[in-house]
Amino acid sequence: MNALERIAEATRGTKWEGWLFAVGGCVRDALLGLPEGTDFDVVTEESSQELANFLYTMGVSSIPPVAYPRFGTALVRIGEANVEIVTARRESYAPESRKPKVAPATLLEDARRRDFTVNTLLRNLHTGELLDPLGIGLTDLRERVLRTPLDPEATFSDDPLRMLRAVRFRWRLGLTPAESLYDAIRQKRSRLSIVSVERIRNELVLMLEHPTAADALGELMDLGLLELFLPELKEGADVDQGDYHLKSVWEHTLDVVRNATAYHDLRITLAALFHDVGKPRTRSVDQDGRIRFFRHERVGAEITREAMSRLRFSREMTEQVSALVRNHMRLGSMELFTPTAARRLVRDLGELVDPLVKLCRADAEAIRATPPRADFDEIERRIAEVRAAASPKQLGSPLSGHEVMRLLHLRQGPEVGKWLRKLEEAVIDGTIPPNNKRAAREWLLREAGEP
Repeated sequence: MNALERIAEATRGTKWEGWLFAVGGCVRDALLGLPEGTDFDVVTEESSQELANFLYTMGVSSIPPVAYPRFGTALVRIGEANVEIVTARRESYAPESRKPKVAPATLLEDARRRDFTVNTLLRNLHTGELLDPLGIGLTDLRERVLRTPLDPEATFSDDPLRMLRAVRFRWRLGLTPAESLYDAIRQKRSRLSIVSVERIRNELVLMLEHPTAADALGELMDLGLLELFLPELKEGADVDQGDYHLKSVWEHTLDVVRNATAYHDLRITLAALFHDVGKPRTRSVDQDGRIRFFRHERVGAEITREAMSRLRFSREMTEQVSALVRNHMRLGSMELFTPTAARRLVRDLGELVDPLVKLCRADAEAIRATPPRADFDEIERRIAEVRAAASPKQLGSPLSGHEVMRLLHLRQGPEVGKWLRKLEEAVIDGTIPPNNKRAAREWLLREAGEP
């Protein structure tokens, strides 16, 4: 029994029987044959707070209601599902805010204030009856049309976040924008400035987590939306990369994102989006006419960190994606991946090794001019061998600073650090086995000329 069925069962014989309706994505997705999610919306013309309190009192909700009286909503949790209960409402917006003033309303008025017609369909929790308050929602869903209930310019002006949602729904659900819908977005795009960066980031993440991420990003660029919150990516739109890449920086980026989404790892997809963001600022042309992008990976890592911090991604996610961007050139042009290179990569990247290899593979496979130079199957095999032999920590110096000082009769200072680095490099190049103190002592004494 899912969350909606439990609500229906708990409210039989009460005043709510026959007057509770599932609405929005859960109804739409069920009609499209998509998997059931874990978030549900229920609308009623009664008090959402009263219903939420009832469900908690009856033990249906595992948490006390989280109420938002200003918007007439209350959140409950049933099993693993979050259910938002909404009192049917109408809305009015101040020009400087996307937070509406609300008032109780009918189900029809509630449908009119929603974002898209495909999200206005209702399913009676008790009878199972499907309702189409606007009379066009079901037709639009069947014909895969994305349309706003009211004039699209007014809809996007009231809540500009709906412009990003339009692109997300269009690609996630395979919809066709209604006539004038995208024209309205272009007209109202500047209104996005009143939306919080957290809301924008969340919509971006939802797009990036879907296989159609590259298509959605391309459309965000074409509509002039992407440059409003990630202007750094706009810089690559017309940057030519020469004969090797064939495509502009932005076109190539979309190809890499398309490849990266197959790995279902947001870190890899974000790194694919940002991996060449440093190229426009590092582009140069040799005397022979060859286009170069020296150190673009380092510049790109800093741009990535700034952009993701601005969108308030977590520090951990920001640092991991920046590290992937900074290191994405380590494999793609390497014809021979030696055991030494494998050990150095494992030492330097730790848990990010696998995401890096996948990013580099996605990048290499997006270059159409020549087949990838790197043999990624061989790279993965070498990495597996290194991991089987030692952990990243064991690829450092087997000896501590105090042990080096004692063996070489040194005082604390730069000389100790120099020998520790040499010991680590000897492990990396295979001269000293990982974590082998005896071999490390013998090597150290021999190299230092100690008896």
